[in-house]
Amino acid sequence: MSSRVRDAGQNSGVAPEFTVDPAMLDAISPSGDRGGIVLGSGLKGEPLTISALRSTPTRIVLVGGLYLARQVAMRAMAVGAWVVVATGRPTEWQVLSRAAGSRDGRPSPLVQIRRLSPVELPRPSEDAPLLVVTDGGPTPQDLFPPRSPWQTTVYVLPYLHPQAGMTANAADLVLMQRLPAGQAELAGRIWNLPPQMMRQLTMLKDDQVVALGRNLWRPLRLVTTPKEQQLLGPVRRGD
Repeated sequence: MSSRVRDAGQNSGVAPEFTVDPAMLDAISPSGDRGGIVLGSGLKGEPLTISALRSTPTRIVLVGGLYLARQVAMRAMAVGAWVVVATGRPTEWQVLSRAAGSRDGRPSPLVQIRRLSPVELPRPSEDAPLLVVTDGGPTPQDLFPPRSPWQTTVYVLPYLHPQAGMTANAADLVLMQRLPAGQAELAGRIWNLPPQMMRQLTMLKDDQVVALGRNLWRPLRLVTTPKEQQLLGPVRRGD
């Protein structure tokens, strides 16, 4: 797997260090070590970091609610990434613009909320990586496939659909919240999961996520800061 979930303090999977306005960092969430995104904590309470903003084009699939998707986007902002959201429900994403604030009376250019149609993207670089969020339903259009270094495309799937199998299989990392039994069985077919893993997907709590990738199966608990709670509300599975 290319995108790694790692324990803080380890040397593997370290993301480059990006710069960000300290006020922005404080307003949104804690950053990960050297630019990684703190995703949550392990079963023993240890912080777990995802190195998702990298020199390699990266695909991440999120299967779950808007809370998880918006939290990932905010934490990417907190480590200095541009964020472009293509969505059919733009009002649900305006919280990112509020989190980014304004500059000289204008909305921050770090966040763009757009409709589901192709547009020209900011050019990503090592100093300004790009996170593109495609919120297009269970069978997303691949409007912005990651084709250049420092671009990560996140596909938000409210639930698993058989036609999303190709998108799911192409992902470097998959983050899944609790699934109903039928959805867990579909996940088992897509990723060739054994029965015990399928059962675990049906028993996750509202604040639990499984990180799935090549040779990776890592349950974790989402952690929300007080300021994130002000913007997003409490951790939850639904929207």
